[in-house]
Amino acid sequence: MFARSLQLASLLFVLLLLAAPAAQAQSADELLKKFAEEFVEIIPGQPPYAKGTISIGGSGKGELPAAKVEINTPFRICRYEVTQELYEAVMGSNPSRWKGPRNSVELMTFEQARMFCSKVTKELHRLNLLPADQQVRLPTEVEWEYCCRAGTTTRYSFGDSATADGDKDKQASLLDPWAWHTGNAAGNDPPVGALKPNPWGLYDMHGYLSEFVTADPQLNSVAQPETAKPVILRGGSWKDHHSLLTSSSRQTVTAETKDDAVGFRCVISH
Repeated sequence: MFARSLQLASLLFVLLLLAAPAAQAQSADELLKKFAEEFVEIIPGQPPYAKGTISIGGSGKGELPAAKVEINTPFRICRYEVTQELYEAVMGSNPSRWKGPRNSVELMTFEQARMFCSKVTKELHRLNLLPADQQVRLPTEVEWEYCCRAGTTTRYSFGDSATADGDKDKQASLLDPWAWHTGNAAGNDPPVGALKPNPWGLYDMHGYLSEFVTADPQLNSVAQPETAKPVILRGGSWKDHHSLLTSSSRQTVTAETKDDAVGFRCVISH
C-alpha cells in the first residue's frame, strides 16, 4: 500500500513538472496580451492630434533646439514604459536594480532595448495580437516629443512652471503630481502609472526614467547626436532636477550606457 502511494505521489510530481512550462508560457502570453492593450492610437489630423507642421524644442539648457517638423503618419505609443515583468517574459532576465514587476525596467543598453522590440514583435505576431505588417520599435525623437507635449506648447504638458511659491531647492510641487524627479523620489521604486497622465493618457513622460529614442532625420540640421555619444535620451529621470524634465529635455549618451534611471517605451508602426 505504501509503495503504491509512493508511486502515485511520484507520478503526480512528474505531472506537475511537465505542466510547469505550460503555466509559465500562459503567464507570459497574458503579459503580452496586456502589453498589446496598453497602446494609445495617435492619428495626426484627427482631433485632438495636430497634423502638419508643428513646433518642438525650446531654448533652455539641456533642451532640444527649437525646430519645425512634420508629423503626419499614424502610430501607436504605449501608455507606460516597458515593465520588468514584461521584459523578463520576453528576454528571459531582469537586469534592473530597483526590483518590482510593474516597475519600469532599467540597466539595459540602447541595443538591448531595440532587441526587446524585435523579440516582442515576433511574440505578438505569434499570438495574432499584431498584424503581420506592423512592428514594435522605439519612438523617434519627434514622435516622443509630440506625444509628451500632447497638444500643448508649454514647457511641461501641464504648464510652464514646475514650482510654486514657497518651493525651495529641489522642490517642485506643481510637477509632483505628474513626475518623479530628484525632489520627490530616491529611486525607481514606484510602479508605472502611479502619477497623473498627460492629456493623451500617457504616463511618466516627464521624469521617472529617461527614455531611449531614435534619431529623426528632420532634426539633422539642429540636433545631430555627437559621434562619441550617439544615443538620445528624452524626458529626464528621478535622478534629475525638475528643470531637466521639460517636454524638450534631451541628453546624449554612449552606446554602452546602462543606468538605473534609463528605460524605454515602445511604439507600433507599419
